[in-house]
Amino acid sequence: MKKSLRLLLIISLLTIGAHAQNFPFGGFTQEEMAMTKYVKDTSAHAVVLNEYGNSTIEETNDDHISIIHNYHVRIKIFDKAGYGQGNVEIPIRNSKDGEFVEQVDNIKGVTIYTDDNGGIKTTELDTRKVYKVKDYTYQSTVKFAMPAIKDGCIIEYSYQIVSPFWEKFRSWDFQSDIPKVYSEYEMHIPAFWTYNASIRGYLKLTKNTAEVERDCFTAHGSKADCSHFVYGISDIPAFIEEDYMTSANNFKSAIYFELAVFQSPYDGVKHTYSREWKDVDDELKHNPDFGGAIKKKDYFKDKIAPVIAGKTDSLEKAKAVYTYIQKNMKWNDFFAIECENGIRKPFEAHTGSIAEINLALVAALSAAGLNAQAVLLSTRENGFVNRLYPAITEFNYVIAKVDAGGKSYLLDATDPLMPFGMLPMRCLNDQGRVISLDKPSYWIDLNTSQRENNTYALDMTLQPDGKIKGTIIHYSMGFAAYKKRAAIKKFNSVDEYVEDLQNKDGKMTILKSNIEGLDSLDLPITETYEVEIKEYNNMGHDRLGFNPFLLDRQTINPFKQAARTYPVDMGMPSADRITLTMHLPDHYTIETGPENTNIGLPNNGGSFLTRFDNNNTDFTFSHVIQFTKSIYSPAEYSYLKELYSKIILSEQANIIFKKK
Repeated sequence: MKKSLRLLLIISLLTIGAHAQNFPFGGFTQEEMAMTKYVKDTSAHAVVLNEYGNSTIEETNDDHISIIHNYHVRIKIFDKAGYGQGNVEIPIRNSKDGEFVEQVDNIKGVTIYTDDNGGIKTTELDTRKVYKVKDYTYQSTVKFAMPAIKDGCIIEYSYQIVSPFWEKFRSWDFQSDIPKVYSEYEMHIPAFWTYNASIRGYLKLTKNTAEVERDCFTAHGSKADCSHFVYGISDIPAFIEEDYMTSANNFKSAIYFELAVFQSPYDGVKHTYSREWKDVDDELKHNPDFGGAIKKKDYFKDKIAPVIAGKTDSLEKAKAVYTYIQKNMKWNDFFAIECENGIRKPFEAHTGSIAEINLALVAALSAAGLNAQAVLLSTRENGFVNRLYPAITEFNYVIAKVDAGGKSYLLDATDPLMPFGMLPMRCLNDQGRVISLDKPSYWIDLNTSQRENNTYALDMTLQPDGKIKGTIIHYSMGFAAYKKRAAIKKFNSVDEYVEDLQNKDGKMTILKSNIEGLDSLDLPITETYEVEIKEYNNMGHDRLGFNPFLLDRQTINPFKQAARTYPVDMGMPSADRITLTMHLPDHYTIETGPENTNIGLPNNGGSFLTRFDNNNTDFTFSHVIQFTKSIYSPAEYSYLKELYSKIILSEQANIIFKKK
């Protein structure tokens, strides 16, 4: 899935001919215009006909060294579902103080299409409609929309990015959400720079060449040879995203770079960027916005004293401090691993970023005499961290770890509904790096012991008028209870939540409701509903069909591909248990019922169980769907797909009631 290599960009590199060429802008063939589908993927709504990138390191006119990245793409659009390819977004980076900013220049675009009379027309992009949006402190996005998009058109655009951030050479995504006929990336890297490269994905390069270019770089009188690389892949399939996955960037075929060594062309001094974790530890500990924030425990001592007063148990203290920070600080929706505004200011303002809240939590736990550390991680959407080459920039989130009651707990105080010892789904991504002020850092699994469990108990009676009346009790436990609290909080009141619940099922009327456990984050939630369901308009038939899957029926298989090249990541184990007890009128009996089912996944990975017990006028039907693992390998994909197919088929079967 992922492999790493080291690019030794030095003069002694093998001189293999490296030939690459951009394609002419605005060119097209009659065959491309006439295409109505892509023969290698007839389901595609668009296809990249050609894609080219070129990155070089140069001394620019302002006497600064920059990476110059040129991008050019031509895309064929087949139908409306492919129109989104014309909405272009170019992320660019900024330094914290705004002194260094990536610039996007030389933007041009054209749409080529056939008019109503069969003539070929072109509409050029109006660059006055290009705009920039600031996403957060370190990133903005340049956006534009291609004009005159219609079925069968070809869009083509190109641009240049001038970047002062040469510590990270420009990455390249070979794979995207649509197929590509060909994608090529060309690089020219002077010998003053050495980069580590990591190649991700399962696709193999169809073009891989390298050569040395003599005296290709000059800066302040210093000259250097360049390493010239060309990477290309033909016939690239679309990367299809499905349910239960982390960031697509973890698995798409792409190449990424990280600076290892830089020798200044100005003074010859060599700077080593490829570090060991002990170097990163030292940097973080002495960083005033990270280690400095953790050391602020004295600021919290007086504040924490009444919170832990009378508590002698370490776990009780930890829970009290966690609740204190959780209730006193609100997340401002900013991701960060450093406290941009320190600790005091956000705490007194009762709002802060991920780092400002959770590093305050670490400091407060330490003030309570507990052993607490910070844990750096990368969220599911952000992707995996390359553990081979330490790079702080790959982390985008920080949580707390505390030892209490003989156990270790991972904590995130940014969500007021999150119980102690449980993490949001966004955090459940591979491993995190534990950073201590007095010990070496180390990796820790982020797969906590949390579970998502739902249990339903239904006691229903079929009335002579064809309605079903009875009681539904729903127990939400673990992460399911957190999700239920979050769902209810979206409404102004519990009554509004219940009303919405009823509106989602047009056949069910909720006569009475009661919800318990909402105010205690550590307890399950119990929902009790007295309901009436309109099942039959006419009870005069000799036979009636009844589907016992009254709740959460599975109708769509989340796994649709023939095979999957990346893991199925559910975040945590889960179980859904439903038991239905049904009472029939005296003049009906049960003719046929569903067969008992016991379908399991290999290696005890999960199961689907059903059981039917019948005494002619009453019956009990139960079914359980459980997944015992958080992550399933690509080899297990077909078993998961088959399990869901059997669940869907089973849930379509009816029980037949017969008149006596």
